[in-house]
Amino acid sequence: MLIHPQIDPIAVSLGPLAIRWYGLMYLIAFGLFFFLGRYRARRDTWRGVSDALIDDLLFWGVLGVVLGGRLGYVLFYKPAYYLSNPLEALAVWHGGMSFHGGLLGVILAMWWIGRRYKLGFLAVADFVAPLIPCGLAAGRMGNFINGELWGRVVESGANVPWAMLFRGGGPLARHPSQLYQFALEGLLLFVLLWIYSAKARPRGAVAAMFLIGYGVFRFVAENYREPDDFLGLLALSLSMGQWLSLPMVLIGAVLLAWACRKRSAL
Repeated sequence: MLIHPQIDPIAVSLGPLAIRWYGLMYLIAFGLFFFLGRYRARRDTWRGVSDALIDDLLFWGVLGVVLGGRLGYVLFYKPAYYLSNPLEALAVWHGGMSFHGGLLGVILAMWWIGRRYKLGFLAVADFVAPLIPCGLAAGRMGNFINGELWGRVVESGANVPWAMLFRGGGPLARHPSQLYQFALEGLLLFVLLWIYSAKARPRGAVAAMFLIGYGVFRFVAENYREPDDFLGLLALSLSMGQWLSLPMVLIGAVLLAWACRKRSAL
């Protein structure tokens, strides 16, 4: 059994200015998006993606992630609380972001960019999809550094030598589910999508594979992640994260079938 290293969430303190690890993870995520996007755009000119388009994607994508992530948390996880305390919805420093809400924000950003540059939404989505998992990996590492969103208690007798004690997580060892998500939704999904998208695919296929891959990996990881204490497990003993992932898999499967039938490769 391991003990969480209890890293100070503040990476650098400069007088009244405190730079937190979680904020640095966001910067790393956006930086990886920028450099990997430019690398692929310049190497694969057939994609028709310019540096200006990537700059706009980054700007509007950041807004989509932050605003959509916060709005998604408010609507998906604590609607009754924020309906009674509407000003608290603006208090992002208290925590509370939803990946699925952030994804909807990014989808709106991609739709806008696709119209502006006359590439089409699916062409932009196919380009963006392989760039997202690295950012997800950075975010999960930030969760681990903060010692938050830990996993469920390891069952008695289970052989899990990497199980950890988390500060605030009680006296029993838990799954380091942040690292599971880092590996599955981050690194593994990145490798699979980067390889799959290395050559032209039917339009929409790469985006579909992202939806399917993320939905499946998130669903699996949620089996080891402690449900939100204010929600617990919902119908069919599934967590909110699992319920929100199921439509992603379904939509991805439908989109992939449509893309393969249409065969409109770039």
